[in-house]
Amino acid sequence: MTLSAEKPMSATSAESEALRELYADWTTIMATTPDLTMRLIRSIFEEWHQPTVEPEDVTYREEMIGGVPGIWALPIGADRAKVLLYTHGGGFAVGSAASHRKLAGHVAKALGVTAFVLDYRRAPEHPHPAQVEDGVAVFTALLGRGVAAEDIATIGDSAGGNLAVAIALALREQGSPLPGAVITFSPWLDMENKGETLQTNVATDALVTAELLEGMIAGVLGGTVHPATPLANPLYADFTGFPRLYIDAGGAECLLDNATRLADRARAAGVDVTLSVADGMQHVFPFLAGRAPEADQEIAALATWYRG
Repeated sequence: MTLSAEKPMSATSAESEALRELYADWTTIMATTPDLTMRLIRSIFEEWHQPTVEPEDVTYREEMIGGVPGIWALPIGADRAKVLLYTHGGGFAVGSAASHRKLAGHVAKALGVTAFVLDYRRAPEHPHPAQVEDGVAVFTALLGRGVAAEDIATIGDSAGGNLAVAIALALREQGSPLPGAVITFSPWLDMENKGETLQTNVATDALVTAELLEGMIAGVLGGTVHPATPLANPLYADFTGFPRLYIDAGGAECLLDNATRLADRARAAGVDVTLSVADGMQHVFPFLAGRAPEADQEIAALATWYRG
């Protein structure tokens, strides 16, 4: 079954302003501080968790899996045999397991499973395909621990949404078992920066611009990886035999057409695709989990899909 869901709203909630305001603040800092070091940029993006309410009845544990550090989100009563392999967003360069653990905790709790949030190697120190390799290493290690492939879902937001897709593609390339599902929040896939919504939504997106993405692209591709390489830019991938796929995005964001193009390409290959677009919402709006109704409704819809 292929399903597309549009979620129009006459206006976004007052609570959802918390994410837009955070992004607007970051944008101002980056625009007015031209000599920001990578360390300082990373410290700014560690604030990403701030709009997310701490989920109740979720514990956390740090661990190294397959040589990759990360944080487990462990909801009380969750099925420990099922794992969300979560790759955080941040242009492959910023963000961390710590900045995303609360979001992963909300999603894991709603789905009734556990989540492991990777601290994968980041660009520019570690260009593509280091991030994909780390995800494959964790997936393979989980299999070695007795977790069934179909009980693992790769999931991520923004650049991490790219990785959630690319990890499954890389596993297929090497003939390994595939995850049971792939979930992406506002995936950033287009390493060519060609998306139409980069222009049409520039006035409504409080964070993402073509210029910001150009810097991230240079960091992760390192001037040596072609921007149409399928594991770097899954919009060029063959999705034949790909797992069922859940994609969401905010209607106000510049990366909206990354989500819609991914859905179109996967559907054309016969993949079971669900696309959910929340009108007026910002990039990775599920970060508003526990705070804004739009995020809580989206995560509840994802849980229904996951169990379906």
